[in-house]
Amino acid sequence: MKINVPYGKDGVMSAMIHDHIKVNFLEANDVKVHDEDKIIKAAIHNPINSKSFKNFLSDAKKVLVIVNDATRPTPTQKILEFILDDLKQIDFNFIIATGAHRGPSSEEYLQIFGSCYKKIKDKIIVHDARIDQDMIFLGRSTNGTLMYVNKAVMKADKIIIISSVEPHYFAGYTGGRKSFLPGIAGYKTIEQNHKLALLPEAKALALKGNPVHEDMMDAIKTIKQEIFSIMIVLDKHHNVYAACCGHIHDSFYAAIDRANEVFCAPLKEKADIVVSVVKFPQDIDLYQAQKGIDNAKLALKENGILILVAKCRCNIGGKAFADLLGNSKTPEAALETIEKGYVLGYHKAAKMAQIALWARIWAVTDVKPDLISKLFIKPFSDLQTAINQALKEKGQQSSILFLMDGGLTVPMTQLKESS
Repeated sequence: MKINVPYGKDGVMSAMIHDHIKVNFLEANDVKVHDEDKIIKAAIHNPINSKSFKNFLSDAKKVLVIVNDATRPTPTQKILEFILDDLKQIDFNFIIATGAHRGPSSEEYLQIFGSCYKKIKDKIIVHDARIDQDMIFLGRSTNGTLMYVNKAVMKADKIIIISSVEPHYFAGYTGGRKSFLPGIAGYKTIEQNHKLALLPEAKALALKGNPVHEDMMDAIKTIKQEIFSIMIVLDKHHNVYAACCGHIHDSFYAAIDRANEVFCAPLKEKADIVVSVVKFPQDIDLYQAQKGIDNAKLALKENGILILVAKCRCNIGGKAFADLLGNSKTPEAALETIEKGYVLGYHKAAKMAQIALWARIWAVTDVKPDLISKLFIKPFSDLQTAINQALKEKGQQSSILFLMDGGLTVPMTQLKESS
């Protein structure tokens, strides 16, 4: 059997596996996609618990449009086809919700805005969470998180957010409130919020009782401007499956229902070897691709081998998380360091270290072997070699599961999780 998996934006990784090996595939569910333009247009014109889009803009003096950065598959450029003409009638700016990520490259501006970029490039603000003077304090959440956000918020009397909703490994789901925190929040604010990701209740698909989500929802109450939300749900091929617009929270929860139809994949049994494929654009670096490791753990047997396949185009990313793992002799030592004091990025290190306590993590990436091997990850240059080695170690009777979009797909099993 020859198996091909995506690698990078247009590349492919291949492996041959003997027919006697038990191989299964798990990917996002097949859903029927209708006319994408009609879906988006209908959602914008029929918002949930909100004024119509035109009425929302009718008395606006200055609008801030919050959009995702290049690590998300959100089809921002497609949404702009339906709202840009209306925006042009008033004063507006876009702000790229980088969170604590770096700003976009020249290529990534085009990835986000497409053909609209040349028309609006002078209207784009790139959020940088580390520039304290660009932040303004709005208040404190019940949990104590200090809500610093980009001061561009205060210059606008109306806010539009464009995002997509998918499962997220510690916030429950992307979308909605994440456009503000971490999207355009200050570094200290993000750090305080993400520290809550260390708690076991912070996990994929969980909202009720999830401290990260609840803190985000609480902190966002400090935003007083009227908001129009545009939430998109994509299918496994990144086509628009659903759109939910209007009230920031109501549109978010409506989109979750549709996202579950796509990304919650039923799993009959766990496998000895799980190959988790992280697709473009989430393969930007190991820091982002780690989501594919965390989702894949749900499909892996204890003492199994998890093989990450992600190009990691921009290397490791996330210096704090890499430094912590790289300077720890064992996963236990990394976790002990985190207990002594949290630094933003340590939640990633904690999730990986926890998995490394009961399974082996291997990876096929473009990251230099001497760098990635310091992070409790065994490097491989190609998928074939990794699979051959895994079968040699686990035995020819071992089962292999390919998680074909590991960054977004959540394996759903009734069995008790190993971690």
